[in-house]
Amino acid sequence: MTERASPIEQVVDDELASLTRAVSVVIPAYNEAAHVAEQVRAVDEVMQQSGWEYEIIVVDDGSRDGTAEAASAAGIGRVVRRTQNRGYGAALKLGVKLARHDWILITDADGTYPVESIPALLAEADANAMVVGARTGKTVQVPLARRPAKWFLNRLASYLAGRHLPDINSGLRLMRKSLIQRYEHLLPDGFSFTTTITLSAACNAHPLTYVPINYLARLGESKIRPRHAYDFTLLIVRTMVFFNPLKVFLPLGAVLGVAGLVKFAYDVTVDNLSETAVLGFLGALIVWAVGLLADQNARIASRRR
Repeated sequence: MTERASPIEQVVDDELASLTRAVSVVIPAYNEAAHVAEQVRAVDEVMQQSGWEYEIIVVDDGSRDGTAEAASAAGIGRVVRRTQNRGYGAALKLGVKLARHDWILITDADGTYPVESIPALLAEADANAMVVGARTGKTVQVPLARRPAKWFLNRLASYLAGRHLPDINSGLRLMRKSLIQRYEHLLPDGFSFTTTITLSAACNAHPLTYVPINYLARLGESKIRPRHAYDFTLLIVRTMVFFNPLKVFLPLGAVLGVAGLVKFAYDVTVDNLSETAVLGFLGALIVWAVGLLADQNARIASRRR
């Protein structure tokens, strides 16, 4: 008697309700008058061939060089302008607020992200809450001075999130509007917007995938400064303490505990128990206790979301 194979049922995540193939493309811009019109036209050309319904929203974040006028001259989409510069994240949040569609695609106005990669992101939409363009393609023109910090931040974020995150702050990504709205209260107004939404999705098991893309040389002057590396590091640790505090407090307590143990072993050899060894053990216990309390609060808060 031949056994029949049981049918395989595809389980779809509850949050992945089917959305219409309609996307709002949000392009934040600050002092990009020389390049924004060209970028808007390029995005429009790709979207026309995508088969998706779409709108393009350019958010001029208080530019002083006529960025809004240049974007408007392209004659494509919607252009909104703030009178004062609020930051990259604030511009994205304004664009999301104005968006008509349930899918949000973000990209920059400086020409660094290749618009020809957009269809690859759209193709992954149905199975994910967020699709990120990972700058791991054949051509990645990241300044040499920024590569060590980028490597460190990606490794730190991957460890704390518990999964490999090849790119935590890529500015080319597709997201469900509901995902952004769920964590809007955590999203900062500065460059850390993309890092925060990446960690929020990864730490809370939202369906997230990466698509390799190229990264081109920037047109014009970069807005990233060396101090932003510190800001990103602090943000990663802060976000992880919010979502998964034990990833931070357990290793920190272990360091103090090991330090106390080493000092205790030394004190035994000289027959003199010092306060340093005791403080090391006490410090470890206190840090672990705080971590357990923070973890309990995080789990209670997650049930309320």
